[in-house]
Amino acid sequence: MTTPRTYLDHNATQPLRAEARAAMIAAMDRFGNPSSVHAEGRAARAIVETAREQVAALVNAKPGEVVFTSGATEANALAIGGRAWSAVLFGNAEHAAVLAPVRRLKAALMELPCRADGVQDISGAESWASQLPASDGAVFASLGLANGETGVVQPVAEFAATLAPFGVVVHSDAAQAAGRMPVDFRALGVSLMSVSGHKMGGPKGVGALIVRDGTPIDALLVGGGQEKRRRAGTESVVAIAGFGAAAEAARRALDQVPTIAALRDGLEAAILRNTTGAVVIGAGVERLANTSLIAMPGKTAETLVIKLDLAGFAVSAGAACSSGKVASSHVLEAMGVSPEIARGAVRVSLGPGTTADDIERFVAAWTAATGTAALAA
Repeated sequence: MTTPRTYLDHNATQPLRAEARAAMIAAMDRFGNPSSVHAEGRAARAIVETAREQVAALVNAKPGEVVFTSGATEANALAIGGRAWSAVLFGNAEHAAVLAPVRRLKAALMELPCRADGVQDISGAESWASQLPASDGAVFASLGLANGETGVVQPVAEFAATLAPFGVVVHSDAAQAAGRMPVDFRALGVSLMSVSGHKMGGPKGVGALIVRDGTPIDALLVGGGQEKRRRAGTESVVAIAGFGAAAEAARRALDQVPTIAALRDGLEAAILRNTTGAVVIGAGVERLANTSLIAMPGKTAETLVIKLDLAGFAVSAGAACSSGKVASSHVLEAMGVSPEIARGAVRVSLGPGTTADDIERFVAAWTAATGTAALAA
């Protein structure tokens, strides 16, 4: 008998929404190049511009501020590499798609520390900015809106407001947040924001950088005038259609967030009751409603993930981008989590289709897995 599958790894990628699939199938019949002026080209262009409006509406941006990319990784790279920055401030628990390009810059770098609860400590941001020489030129800062491993929501609006008087260009990686919590580009006060299609039920391989009007940024990919000369290359019309439809569906489904939060809270409460020693990381602060990072001291996350997979549940040992690597989580290291706890941290991330029955069955599988003597580290 085949074991039924329950998908609880939405932070790695969310299953394709029905609305996105339908939009992509319809777009496949529009074969024109969206840069062509004939009827076929205009039909393809209409699909791209409709999706631009849909993505903009999700995050309260103007359609003209949406620059389509191949994903949030490219959007981050464009934000970080689109100018010659003289100084950069960033969180030490950011996603690798921010940390890697930042650390390659020829600029004065400053890392923000992370508190034990998973919130980046921004208390030193004003002092950092005030000490910059007036001749330093373009200055950049980046703080993700929600951490993909812990789900902890970061104080981006406060961060941007603190740095605004100093003319700092503030970027936020909102790949995990957009579609899972209300995101307001205007209210956050940032100049640049990255979003991802597949994190909200769109296709993989498409995302966007939101660029506030008046923010200068140079293209990394050149050779064409697409996306207002900010990203050369013929737009992936089919993927963009799916991204736009997913963004619209996610915006309409934001009223489900309290229901998902209740399921997540019930999952954590049950696990804490049933398994002695379990630790919910980041539980004391605001988190994404769908995300739970649960650690079992004395167990290894990789083994737990395998056991749960055999029981029919898809979860992650930390971030999916690190799967298969024998390395500790830099996020948990930044938080000061002990190695014994960090080694046993499993991320469970819920989605729109998660049910109370899914949670009940997962808790039973978790209890069985963590009670197996063979799982000892």
